[in-house]
Amino acid sequence: MSNNSDESVIIVSGLPRSGTSMMMQMIDKGGVPALIDEIRVADDDNPKGYYEFEPVKKTKEDASWVNDAPGKVVKMVHLLLLDLPDGFNYRVVFMRRELDEVIKSQNIMLERSQKGGGDISEDMLKKIFLQQIEKVYNFVESKPNFEMLEMSYNNLLKEPAPAIASINEFLGGQLNTDAMHAVVDPSLYRNRVSAEK
Repeated sequence: MSNNSDESVIIVSGLPRSGTSMMMQMIDKGGVPALIDEIRVADDDNPKGYYEFEPVKKTKEDASWVNDAPGKVVKMVHLLLLDLPDGFNYRVVFMRRELDEVIKSQNIMLERSQKGGGDISEDMLKKIFLQQIEKVYNFVESKPNFEMLEMSYNNLLKEPAPAIASINEFLGGQLNTDAMHAVVDPSLYRNRVSAEK
């Protein structure tokens, strides 16, 4: 990877169930070490693993983990980006997925884990998600030490090559794109809302 990317903390972010785990695996296989632990293991909802790092969840209280993160890739749910400390350069690959699919996938996961989905309607949940994403985008735009690449999960699965090329360029141009392509598994594209094409 280029020196420019080596100095940055690479972050995969987005709403839950938006393809962040797959993107983590792609970038990891592409040659960027992943900052992860094995606390949350693979299951039916994420057969290839979650690629999570527990200290990320408490970044607001303790962001010391960031000191060891430059040159690595780590996953953060969207709103946690707001808690990142200044003093580091961040390159964020922000995953977007059709909101109907995100909500359907979340509901299925909650049902499988026997957790309630709450009393919020899907329309209200969409509105909340869009407001949160706008807040994150405005935050990133206001920070000169942030760069962000928006990546469509839906388009990535349909046409991996151009998406992978843009990720590679964004992260310095030295990734193993063949290894990244091998990670893309359309069979895991479940919980679709629209009709199959």
